[in-house]
Amino acid sequence: MPQVTVTIAGHTYRISCAEGEEGHLEGLAAAYDARVEEMRGSFGEIGDLRLHVMAAIAQADELHETRQRIAALEAEVAALNSVNTARDERLERIELRLAEGIQMAAERIEGLARSLNGAGQG
Repeated sequence: MPQVTVTIAGHTYRISCAEGEEGHLEGLAAAYDARVEEMRGSFGEIGDLRLHVMAAIAQADELHETRQRIAALEAEVAALNSVNTARDERLERIELRLAEGIQMAAERIEGLARSLNGAGQG
């Protein structure tokens, strides 16, 4: 199993990961390290543990907000699909009525043609 060495808040950690996930893990660690350093810049030296907890909570909050946005977008897509389905069903009903109207008109035209042919022969 591959291992990656990452640095977070000046501390080096060796972490195992799945094959091919090394770059992803390094990117996650770098993003977390940046968040810790950002908070250190905002709050000063308040202790590593506290900074790590605050950074983790901030990232968890972002994840929560992202999940809420995804859920809202999924609901919007579902509503749009529902509207599209209703529209498609309405179009099918209109097409069916139109086809029935065309069939009735064709039958009338054929009836008129027969009656005209019969009248012209008599």
